[in-house]
Amino acid sequence: MTAPKASLTHINAAGEAHMVDVSAKARTERHAVARGDVVMAPETLTLCLSGQAKKGDVFATARIAGIMAAKRTHELIPLCHPINLTQVEVEIAPDEALPGLRVAARAKALGETGVEMEALTAVSVACLTIYDMLKAADRAMRIEGILLAEKTGGKSGDYFRAD
Repeated sequence: MTAPKASLTHINAAGEAHMVDVSAKARTERHAVARGDVVMAPETLTLCLSGQAKKGDVFATARIAGIMAAKRTHELIPLCHPINLTQVEVEIAPDEALPGLRVAARAKALGETGVEMEALTAVSVACLTIYDMLKAADRAMRIEGILLAEKTGGKSGDYFRAD
């Protein structure tokens, strides 16, 4: 795991939060992957996989919600820049050992700033949507382990989580 940087870029010399000026940064291809899990009762997973959830198709709804969320990240996270995303993918896979659903979100852009927040927002909202779609069957579900798995591009270099 990489150690945190000594200074935070969103804090100015006076100690105030501000939006970073990225105008001098090079436009490079940026890519990020985030992951998260929705842990549920085995019966809830079976219901989800059967396609019989009362609210409809859990997988399709969560994928679309995650993609929409990534596109609106700058409206949700105060100091994020609007980014012209070139790709957002949300993948959802059942895991009976969990039991539950594993969610991964990939975001890609060509720009001056990274897409980590877009990938993290996509996975977070996809997980929340899964919870919403299945809460009538299982209010004890848990959303766990949301993290940045990898990122490439930009001045700070590449990052790949070891686990």
